[in-house]
Amino acid sequence: MAVIQFIQGLNEEVVPDVKLTRSRDGSTGTATFRFSNPKVLEQTSVQGVITGMYLVDEEGQIVTRDVNARFVNGKPQGIEAVHIMQDKDAWDRFMRFMERYSENNGLTFTKFSKNQN
Repeated sequence: MAVIQFIQGLNEEVVPDVKLTRSRDGSTGTATFRFSNPKVLEQTSVQGVITGMYLVDEEGQIVTRDVNARFVNGKPQGIEAVHIMQDKDAWDRFMRFMERYSENNGLTFTKFSKNQN
């Protein structure tokens, strides 16, 4: 099972929009996660503090500390997290996680082409 957590041990129920970019030579990549009204924002005062985004599966966990909340009229509305992959092994590990997470949550992968609007 693959899950995303912002507070360790507390699974996020909201499925994010994920955008991937990769360098031309495939050596580095970036994944940007956007969560709209994630459940963790309702639970942080009760359950704990957001210290990062944890991608957890049977291989272990991938951690990013680049996590930011989006506020509208003083109320938290979303979270954006960025995960940077520094080499091909990190990219491959991330893709294995995303494959599992996608299967659990019914996500599909759409490749962007320059011809799309």
